Amino acid sequence: MSFYTSLNGIKNAQTDLNVVSNNIANSETNGFKKSTVSFADVVAGTAFTNPRLIEGIGAKVEAITQNFKQGALDSTGSSLDVAVSGDGFFTVKSPTTGQTMYTRNGAFQMDAGGYVTDAQGNRVQMYPTDATGTATSTSLQDTLVPITNAAGSEFAGMTVSENGNVAASYADGSNTVIGKIGLATFLNPQGLRQQGSADWTATNLSGTANYGEPTNGQYGKLMSGYLERSNVEVSDELVGLIVAQRAYQANAKAIDTATQATQAILNLRS
Repeated sequence: MSFYTSLNGIKNAQTDLNVVSNNIANSETNGFKKSTVSFADVVAGTAFTNPRLIEGIGAKVEAITQNFKQGALDSTGSSLDVAVSGDGFFTVKSPTTGQTMYTRNGAFQMDAGGYVTDAQGNRVQMYPTDATGTATSTSLQDTLVPITNAAGSEFAGMTVSENGNVAASYADGSNTVIGKIGLATFLNPQGLRQQGSADWTATNLSGTANYGEPTNGQYGKLMSGYLERSNVEVSDELVGLIVAQRAYQANAKAIDTATQATQAILNLRS
């Protein structure tokens, strides 16, 4: 039995090593959230077994959970770099598959078609607004940035306000609000399924997204010219790496010791 107990220990340590290594690898990934492995003990016995005779037979991976604590905000100077200060995820949608994803990585850009997208080309979802920036619908959608305004002046740039209003500026000095970036929150963020380094999709465990406007109630404010860094503390992860490595080595040593003991018993019989 000790062989299997230690073998499970090695597998658990390998899982821990993989998770810690992934955290370290993404320590510079904008919007990344660190993961932590939780373990639970395994015992042999039934409801009728004398509690004094129940024997531990190792441990198992109970869960791999993500820590959604806010990362530090770094100034970039780019108006299309946007960070969420507080609760909420940006909503992006693939123009090819229609898949909706949620992210804290606000490194946005404008594509050749005039849509605000993330680095993968997924379109940032916004509320349509009137000229004053008041949302005219409760549904998020793709928003096209006009290349020229009504006077025929060419697009010159874009700004994002704390409340999510996206304003396009034009060569004649005019500004036009083209939409309002919406934020999504979840009843159980731990239930989100990770898609890549800093994107998530909703699941039955997370519940459906609750959409709202930045600065409104539970939703955080937007900070243009900033990006949210990974919340990984490399020093903590390096300590975790050492602990996982030692657990791996200790379980390997336990297997070696059990092998030697078994061999000694076999030698006694011969």
